[in-house]
Amino acid sequence: MDLYMMNCELLATCSALGYLEGDTYHKEPDCLESVKDLIRYLRHEDETRDVRQQLGAAQILQSDLLPILTQHRQDKPLFDAVIRLMVNLTQPALLCFGSVPKEPSCRHHFLQVLTYLQAYKEAFASEKAFGVLSETLYELLQLGWEERQEEDNLLIERILMLVRNILHVPADPDQEKSIDDDASVHDQLLWAIHLSGLDDLLLFLASSPAEQQWSLHVLEIVSLMFRDQNPEQLARIGQGRLAQERSADVAELEVLRQREIAEKKTRALQRSNRHSRFGGSYIVQGLKSIGERDVIFHKGLHNLQNYSSDMGKQRRRVPKRRQAAREVSIQRRSALNVRLFLRDFCSEFLENCYNRLMGSVKDHLLREKAQQHDETYYMWALAFFMAFNRAATFRPGLVSETLSVRTFHFIEQNLTNYYEMMLTDRKEAASWARRMHLALKAYQELLATVNEMDMSPDEAVRESSRIIKNNIFYVMEYRELFLALFRKFDERCQPRSFLRDLVETTHLFLKMLERFCQSRGNLVVQNKQNKRKKRKKKVLDQPAASGNVPCSPEELEVIWPALAEQLQCCAQAPEPSLDCVVPFDAASEVPVEEQRAEAMVRIQDCLLAGQAPQALSLLRSAREVWPEGDVFGCQDISPEEEIQLLKQILSAPIPRQQEPEEQGAGEEEEEEEEEEELQVVQVSEKEFNFLDYLRRFACSTVVRAYVLLLRSYKQNSAHTNHCVVKMLHRLAHDLKMEALLFQLSLFCVFNHLLSDPAAEAYKELVTFTKYILAKFFALTAVNQKAFVELLFWKNTAVVREMTEGYGSLDGGSSSHRPPVWSPEEEAQLRELYLAHKDVEGQDVVDAILARLTTARTRKQVIHHLVRLGLADSVKDFQRKGTRIVLWTEDQELELRRLFEEFQDSDDVLGHIMKNITAKRSRARIVDKLMALGLVTERRELYKKRRKKLAPSSVPNGEDSLKIFCQEDTEEEENLPEGENEEDEEEDLGAAQAQGSSVFPIENIGQNLHQEGFSAPLLWLQNCLIRVADDREEDGCSQSVPLVPLTEENEEAMENEQFQQLLRKLGVRPPASEQETFWRIPAKLSPARLRRIAASLSQQEEEEKLQPELELEVSGEQGHDEEHRAQALRALLLARKKKTGLTSPGEEGATGGKEQLKAAPKKRQLLDSDEEQEEEEAARSKAAELGAPGIRKKKRLHIEDEDEND
Repeated sequence: MDLYMMNCELLATCSALGYLEGDTYHKEPDCLESVKDLIRYLRHEDETRDVRQQLGAAQILQSDLLPILTQHRQDKPLFDAVIRLMVNLTQPALLCFGSVPKEPSCRHHFLQVLTYLQAYKEAFASEKAFGVLSETLYELLQLGWEERQEEDNLLIERILMLVRNILHVPADPDQEKSIDDDASVHDQLLWAIHLSGLDDLLLFLASSPAEQQWSLHVLEIVSLMFRDQNPEQLARIGQGRLAQERSADVAELEVLRQREIAEKKTRALQRSNRHSRFGGSYIVQGLKSIGERDVIFHKGLHNLQNYSSDMGKQRRRVPKRRQAAREVSIQRRSALNVRLFLRDFCSEFLENCYNRLMGSVKDHLLREKAQQHDETYYMWALAFFMAFNRAATFRPGLVSETLSVRTFHFIEQNLTNYYEMMLTDRKEAASWARRMHLALKAYQELLATVNEMDMSPDEAVRESSRIIKNNIFYVMEYRELFLALFRKFDERCQPRSFLRDLVETTHLFLKMLERFCQSRGNLVVQNKQNKRKKRKKKVLDQPAASGNVPCSPEELEVIWPALAEQLQCCAQAPEPSLDCVVPFDAASEVPVEEQRAEAMVRIQDCLLAGQAPQALSLLRSAREVWPEGDVFGCQDISPEEEIQLLKQILSAPIPRQQEPEEQGAGEEEEEEEEEEELQVVQVSEKEFNFLDYLRRFACSTVVRAYVLLLRSYKQNSAHTNHCVVKMLHRLAHDLKMEALLFQLSLFCVFNHLLSDPAAEAYKELVTFTKYILAKFFALTAVNQKAFVELLFWKNTAVVREMTEGYGSLDGGSSSHRPPVWSPEEEAQLRELYLAHKDVEGQDVVDAILARLTTARTRKQVIHHLVRLGLADSVKDFQRKGTRIVLWTEDQELELRRLFEEFQDSDDVLGHIMKNITAKRSRARIVDKLMALGLVTERRELYKKRRKKLAPSSVPNGEDSLKIFCQEDTEEEENLPEGENEEDEEEDLGAAQAQGSSVFPIENIGQNLHQEGFSAPLLWLQNCLIRVADDREEDGCSQSVPLVPLTEENEEAMENEQFQQLLRKLGVRPPASEQETFWRIPAKLSPARLRRIAASLSQQEEEEKLQPELELEVSGEQGHDEEHRAQALRALLLARKKKTGLTSPGEEGATGGKEQLKAAPKKRQLLDSDEEQEEEEAARSKAAELGAPGIRKKKRLHIEDEDEND
C-alpha cells in the first residue's frame, strides 16, 4: 500500500509525531497527542484493518516509534503511550481477524498484516530496543509493593505483552531462506534479548514468590523463545558427539549411498545404442489388457520392470477437505551461540524456576484465573523441560512439581476434552487437534520420565516410580485412552506427527505395562461398568435363596440354642466384645430406607453364620442410627428382650434382593442395553491379563493407523519404525493373528520395502515382512479365498474363520451364542408369560424370573420372548425413565435474563434456544421456565403467527371466495415440491395405493426388529416426528442431519439393511465428502414425515387395529357393504389422527360422515372450542360456495417424551 494513499487525517497525525535527522529523532510539540490519536484510530478501524495496514505501509514503527522509545525514555507519559501503541500494532494477525479468513479478499488483508508484523519483528532485532525495555522493567521491579502504583503494574504488563507479540510473529521461510546453523530473524531476536539482560529478568519473575501474577506471561514468552528448538538436541550441545549419534549418521549416509548406486545402475540400463524409435514392441504373456488379448509393450525391456496399468493416467485430484493435515511446527537448528545461550537458560530455569512457576500456573488454571486455552502453554513447558532434564543430567527433583499422579490426571482430562471437542466442533477440528497433540506430547514425556526413574540407582526414586505406575495402571481411563485415540484418528485434522507420537507413546506404555505385570506376577486393576439403578419394586414374599438361609424352621430351632448361649455371654458383659459396626453410610447413593433393610439382612446373616457377638453389635448400632419406630428395639430395652428380638430376626422371612448375574463382555456387546431411570458407574476390581488388554488393539482401525505410518518408513526414524513393527509383531505372533495383517495395502508397502535398494538398513522391517508373507502363502495352500480376503480389512471373527475354516464360529463353542432353551423351558416361559402379561402393577419379566426353574437373566428372557413371537420388540419390556438434568444457579440467571429480553418477540423459545450457553432440549427449557414461575402455561411460549382473516370479516360472495382461495394457494406455493400432491390424498383408494409402497418398508423394519435394531428404529421415528414438529412451528424447511449420539445408533447407521431402510424412507445419504451424516431432506413436508414415522410401526398398529375393526363391524352385519366400508374408513382415519398422519383434506372429507373421538398418545391439539366452531363454519360456507376446504394448521404441544438431552 502506497504512502500517498493514506487517509488525510492519518497522514497529518503521523507527520505531527516528529522527524529523524541522522541518528537523532526530534519530536514535535504535539507528539503525545498524535500518539493518542493513532491509538484512537486503531480502536475504530474496520474489518479489513485499514488503519493498521496504512501505518505498516508507512513504517511508522520503524521510523518513528522505535526512535521515540530509545531516545525519549525520560518522557514518561510519551513512553507509556508509545508502549501502548506498539502493543496494539504488534498484535497477532489471528487476534485481529479472529481466524484465518477463507474469502480471497479478506485473506489478502490478513497476509498483508502478517507481512507488516514480520517487518516489525526484524526492526526489533537490535540490542538498543530491548536494552531500553529491560532497563525500564528492572527499575519497575525494584519498587516494592507499597511503592508500586497501578500505572507501574500496567506498564510491566504492557512490556511483557510487547515482547510476547514480537516473539509470536511467525517466520517467513521463503524470504529468509535460512538453513540449519544459520542465524534467522528469530535467532537475532533471541540474541538481542540475551545481550540486553531481559532473560535474567524473566528468570527473576519466574522464581520470585512476590511476582506470581506475571507467571502466565513469563511462561508464554519462554514457550515462544523455544518454539523451534528440540530439547534433546539442545541438552547435548557442548558435550561432544555420542557414539550412538555417530552410528546413526553413518547408517543414514549408507542408506543414501545405496540408493545413489541403485539409481546409477538404473540409468546405465536405460542407455541404449539403438534409437528410441527402434526400441521394439513386446507382448507380455499372462497380463491381459482391456480386452481378452495380452498387453503390448512399446518400450524397451529395461522399462518393463516399472510397468504399471496406471502409466499415462492423470493423477486423481484430492479435494482440500480430504487432504491430509499439514505439519504446523517445524524444528530447526539455530546458530551455535544462540543454542548455547538457550541451553544455559534451560539449566537455570530448571534449577531455580521450574517447580515454583509450574505450581503457580497450575493454581491459576485450576482457579480459572487464566484465559481460555492457556493450559496449552503449561503442557508445552511440561513436555519440553522434562525432556531437557531427561536428556541432560536426569534429576527427578528438578521436575518434582509435575511428576505426580495429579499431573497425569490433569493431562488425561484435557486430552479427553480435546478429543471430544474435535469430534463435535468440526469447524475448529484442526485447532483442537493441535491442542490434543500438545497434551499427547506432555503425556508421553511423563511416561518417559517415569520409565527413566526405573533405571535410577537411587532406591527412593525407583520406589516413587513404582507407586506412580501402580496408580496409573490401576485406573481404567489411562488404559483406555490410547484405544480411543486410535479409533478416532482422522488424518484430515491430525498430522502425521501426531500419529507418530501416538504410536511411540503406545509402545512405551505397553512396554512399561508388560514389564510391570511380569515383575508383579498378578496385577489387580479397576474395572468400571454402567450399572442401571432399578426402580423400587415389590419384593415377593418368598425370600431369595442364599447359601446361609436354612430351608425349614426346624433347622433354625437347632441353630438357636448355641446362638442364645453366646448372646447371653455378650449381654452380661459391660461392653461389647467387638467394635461396633457402622450400619449407615452417609455418602452412599443408596436411600436410607434401603440401608435400614440391608442392616436387618446383615444381622440375620451374622446369626446364620454363627457370629452372635457381631449381630448384637450391629443391632445396637442400628438402634442408635434408626431410633424411630423401635424397629431395632427401644432405647431402654433389656438384654433378655434383645435376645428375643434377635430370635425373631433369625426366623423372620426378610425379603432379599437378587444379585444380578454377571455376564461376559461379549454377551453385553451383543444384547441391547435397556434404559433405566438412572445410570450409575459400578466400580469393581479384577485381575489384569496383559494379552486380554492387547486383544483390544486387534481391530482394523488400529491396524490401519499403523499401516498408514509404515508407508512413510523412509522418512520415519529408526525408533518409530521399531515401534510400528513391535506392535504388529505383538498382534501377529503373541496373539496368533497373522491373518489380521493380510491386507493388500500393507502388502504394497512390503513390496516397496523388499524392492528398495537400501533395504539392508531396515533389517527388522525386512525380517517381519518375510515372516508375514510366509504365513500368508502357507495359508493360501489351505484356503484359496485368502487372496480375495486381501482386499478387505478384517476383525478377529474373520481372522478366526480364515484360519479355522468358514462357519467355525457357528459350530464352535462361543460365549457370543445365545443360551439354549429346552422345549420344557420354552413351554414354561410361554405359560408364565400368558399368565402374567395382563396383570397390572407388576413387571411381567420380573414375575417370570421369580418363577423360572432355570436361572436366566432379564435380557435372555426378553430376547427369547421376541424369538418365540410372544412380543414384537425388546422395547415392549423397556423400563421408561427420565434423565435428571440439573440447572446451576448461573444457568437459571441466564435463562431469566434471556426470557426477559425476548418475552415480547414472536418466538420466545426459539430465541432462548439460540442464545443460551448450555444447550438443552426444548422440553427442558419449557419445564424450567414453568418451574421458575416465568410462564404459567406452555401456550405462552408458542411461536406467534399472523392470524388469517376470519370469514366474518370478509365480504360475502365471490370476494370471500377469492380471498380464501388466494390464501390457500399461497400456502400451497410455499410448501416444498411434492407436498401438495401428498396432502390431496383424500380417498381410501389413494391411501391404499400409497400403503402398497410401505410393505417393503414393513418387511425391512420387521427384519431389523428381529436383528435387534428396535432401539435405533425408535430413535429414527422420534427424529422424524421432532423434525416434523419443528418445521410446523418454524414455517421453513431445511435438511436436518441424523446424528447418532449412542454407540448402538452409530452401529445401526453403518448397517447396510438399515441404510436401505433410510433410502426407502427418503432420507438422503451424505452427498459429498464434506458431509458425514445422513440427512432428512428439506422437501419432505411435516405430514409426510409423520406418515413415514408411522410406517415404521404400521404392522404393530394394524395388529392392534384388527380387533377394533372386528368389534366395530360385528354390529353392522345387517347393513349393506357401503355402510361397512364407511365404518372401516372412519376407523382408519381415527387411527391416522392418533399418529398425526391425517391431512386436512381427509378430515374434511370424512368429517361429515362420522365423529370419532381419539386422544393422541404424544400430542394434544390445542384448538379451542371457538376455533373449532369457526373452522366448521368456514368449511360449511366454503362447501356451499363450491370452494375447496380451508386448511387450518393446528398447533401442537411441545413434546416432552421425544426430546432427549
